[in-house]
Amino acid sequence: MPSPDPLRDLGVRIGPDGGTLRAWSASATGMDLLLFDERDPSWTTATHKMTRDAAGDGVDVWSVTTPDLRPGARYGLRVRGPKGQRFTPETVLIDPYARGLARTSTGEWRGYVQDDAFDWGGVSKPRVPLDHTVLYEAHVKGLTKLNTAIPEQLRGTYAGLAHPSTIDYLQQLGVTTIELLPIHQFVSEQRLTKMGLANYWGYNTLNFFTPHAAYASREAQHGGTGAVLREVKGMVRLLHEAGIEVVLDVVYNHTAEEGPKGPTTSLRGIDDLGYYRQTGEGHYIDTTGCGNTVDYSNPVAQRLVLDSLRYWSEEVQVDGFRFDLMATLGRNGGAEFEREHPLLRAILDDPVLRDQKMIAEPWDVGMGGWQVGNFPDGYSEWNDGYRDRIRKFWLTDIAHARAHGTAQHGIGSLAGRIAGSGHVFSAERGPLASINFVTAHDGFTAADVVAFDGKHNLGNGEENRDGSNDNHSYNHGVEGPTRDRAVLAARRKAIRNLLGTLLLSAGVPMITAGDEWGRSQNGNNNAYCHDGPLTWSLWERDDWQEELLAVSRTLTRLRRENPALRPVRYGRFGETVPSATQMDWYNVAGEAMSRENWDDPSQRTLQYLAASTPEVEEFNRILLIVHGVEAPVTVTLPEHEGVGGYTLLWDSSHDDISGLTAEHVPGEALEVGPASMLLFRAHPKG
Repeated sequence: MPSPDPLRDLGVRIGPDGGTLRAWSASATGMDLLLFDERDPSWTTATHKMTRDAAGDGVDVWSVTTPDLRPGARYGLRVRGPKGQRFTPETVLIDPYARGLARTSTGEWRGYVQDDAFDWGGVSKPRVPLDHTVLYEAHVKGLTKLNTAIPEQLRGTYAGLAHPSTIDYLQQLGVTTIELLPIHQFVSEQRLTKMGLANYWGYNTLNFFTPHAAYASREAQHGGTGAVLREVKGMVRLLHEAGIEVVLDVVYNHTAEEGPKGPTTSLRGIDDLGYYRQTGEGHYIDTTGCGNTVDYSNPVAQRLVLDSLRYWSEEVQVDGFRFDLMATLGRNGGAEFEREHPLLRAILDDPVLRDQKMIAEPWDVGMGGWQVGNFPDGYSEWNDGYRDRIRKFWLTDIAHARAHGTAQHGIGSLAGRIAGSGHVFSAERGPLASINFVTAHDGFTAADVVAFDGKHNLGNGEENRDGSNDNHSYNHGVEGPTRDRAVLAARRKAIRNLLGTLLLSAGVPMITAGDEWGRSQNGNNNAYCHDGPLTWSLWERDDWQEELLAVSRTLTRLRRENPALRPVRYGRFGETVPSATQMDWYNVAGEAMSRENWDDPSQRTLQYLAASTPEVEEFNRILLIVHGVEAPVTVTLPEHEGVGGYTLLWDSSHDDISGLTAEHVPGEALEVGPASMLLFRAHPKG
């Protein structure tokens, strides 16, 4: 008979004899459960001594069973251990597995036993295929805080995100999957608090199981045990009913305990040596830039992540996860990244998690931290090389050409990105391993990357030292706001080109909330500490923003309607690969691209003819023309076997193509506007 899992059922479980709490610590010499008054969680009502499990039955796990542990009970841990190991027995600690948190009047935290009852009403996960996925990165509060169509008390909340007006907006935009910035309970760093600022993005996690209470409506915050969690689940259920998936941005690489002098709230006081990566002398090894790094060479830390992921996947029914600084989760005992690290593999192999979307931010700030393309098959990865190449082509190359007569780069490297970054990801993983993006929460917005040459972060309180200096941005002649019509027109077309490239490339596109209509942060490229109008989405927009929104909706529709734009696999020369794309590349004259055409910075025009090799969808062929010079050019539409004509679907030179000639034939000479993209559907002869 197999021995019981020593790490089973950590946290609180309710049984016939009351609740049982189980908590791991290898270094502790003693552990107590403290219970607190439900109305005043600073008042201790009972203390129960916990016992270490017998060897062979979970050694290093401490447990206690008491009828006092019932839904709504406030509790915490007091842990004793050897001197020199950062134990603080005078501090009440949070159970790492606490599924609810309450705060005292003095700012301390208490766990509470969660009431997790919820009626899902038979609603199931949408299970959007990865090749049909369009991600939308958004902030729970920022997305809806200014939406006057939502009742005021629900704006900026989980309930506001699930309001019919929000859901209708997402459906009309054509996104399939909303990727939420962290909703695990987080706190602001001590440094920010002293400066009078707050952590807005939420990458400073206090607990891996508890939803951030401040995003709940006031009614839920005061609604008793389980009310906040029910609002989160209600949000997920309503989004699922609308066919929209929910992916959570999760921060497991570090915790809110910061460096050794930071606040001790949980892991540090329970087992500092077990949970945090350290040198032999006890100095923290920081590969995250946040003061501490969770040590995932320890199976107990691995289990904490797996149990958290299972909880959110099963209990809250989310559809996947985006892992912040995921290279940290793949570092071994020597702090080196391992592609087949036990935790990375366990996440993929877990039967509960196997069908979830798994998205890696494939780097951290430690030695050897940039691991783009090196994660196992089953993960998709943020592709920063895609972002940089697209920005260079449409922005800094244009700036260089204005200043020096020609761009710095030809069109070849852009073509590789459009075709799915096959030089980055293995054939086994295919183009869907690439999460394509041109902006993210961290950095300039699309409206700012075309309007600012440099960052403007003085409002962050660090004298403009924070935030990236390597933005590949271009202000088009004027830094920041302007009334110059020519500059504004050039900027708006540049945004259309950025969004067009993103949504017409092979891979999985991610739109940053607000880019679809031109949201600005006034040149701040690190707005993590601004919780206000600077970072909130507008719902009353100018005419040009509504026009850009219409373009964004058109692009998501065209992606959805044309399978040739979203292959599942890479094609192979001379073969027909199912669910891949057969690609042919032509120059401005409609002839096969030569080496000179690929590499010459003065020849930045190509025609990309792509045909799907369908398994489940109808055959489809498109022609994409990319022209990266600020002068018009005449192209000869390619002649290709089986192609009888081309129907214009989109032209980035125009907000509205309804007045343009739609039908064209192979061999026809067609004028293409300066620095623009055109998409056609190719149709057969006859």
